[in-house]
Amino acid sequence: MTQTLGRRALAGAAALPFLASIGTARAQPATESTFERVRRAKAPRIAVLPGELPYFVKDLASGQWSGACIEMATDIAKVFDAKLEFVESTYGNSVLDLQSNKVDLAFALNPTPARALSIGFSHPMIIHPFGCVARKGLNPKTWSDLNKPEVRIVYDIGSLHETAAKRYCAKAQLTGFKSRDECTLNLQSGRADVHILAAILGLSAVGKNPALGTYHLLTEPLVALPSCLGLQREADTRFREVVDAWLDMNRGNGQIREWMLEGLGKAGVPADQVPAALTF
Repeated sequence: MTQTLGRRALAGAAALPFLASIGTARAQPATESTFERVRRAKAPRIAVLPGELPYFVKDLASGQWSGACIEMATDIAKVFDAKLEFVESTYGNSVLDLQSNKVDLAFALNPTPARALSIGFSHPMIIHPFGCVARKGLNPKTWSDLNKPEVRIVYDIGSLHETAAKRYCAKAQLTGFKSRDECTLNLQSGRADVHILAAILGLSAVGKNPALGTYHLLTEPLVALPSCLGLQREADTRFREVVDAWLDMNRGNGQIREWMLEGLGKAGVPADQVPAALTF
C-alpha cells in the first residue's frame, strides 16, 4: 500500500512540469495582428517612396514628407488616434516590407495575382488608366496608332507598362529598360518616340520636364487598372476593413481626387492639364 502511494506521488510530481509548461504556453499572448498593434502602439507604419510624385516627396532640408499618399495615410492614422511612422522603400520592396512585417501599409500598388499570393489588398484607391508620353509631333489616341513597325516604344522591364506594350503594340519596335529614368532619357534624346506610362506617372514626368512631350491617354481599348493599398495577409481582417471603409468614403465624397490633384500640382501639373477622362 505504501509503495503504491509512493508511486502515485512520484507520477504526480513528474506530471507537474508538464502541467506547468501547458499553463505557461497558454499564458503566452498570440501573435499580435496589425489592428491590435496599431491600436496599442498608435503608430501605423507606411512605406514611403522618395521622389515618387504625386504620391510622395521628401523635403531634403526639413526631412518632411508630403504628397497625396502622405495626406491619405495621415487621415487614416487619425481614425486610430495615431501618428505615422515612415519606412523608406520602393514599389517592389514595399511588397517585401509587408511580408517581413516592416510596414503596415504600402500605397499605390496594382493588385497583380503574383503579389496577391503573398500580401493582401484594399479596395481601389484610384482606377488608373494607361497611356504614353509621346515626342512632339506624335499625337496617338489609340493603341493601334502606336502598333506600327516605325514607332519606337520604351518601357520599364517587369512592369505593367511592359505587359501593355507587348500586348497592344507587338508590331512596334519595343525596348525595355531597368528603370523609368532610362526610358525618359531615351525619349528625351530622340532614341524613342513613345514611353508607355500609367496616367499619374506620365503626367508627373511631363510636369517635371515639359520638353519631353505630351501625355496621351490611349483607348480602344481603355486599359485601366485599380491602384490599391497593400496590407499584410493575416487572419484578423479588422485593419483591412477599417482601411476599406475609409477608402470607400473618401473616394465617394471626392476627397481622394482633391489629394491627387494637389499632389499633381506639386509635380508641376495644374488641374486644367489633367485629362477630363481621368477620374479618381
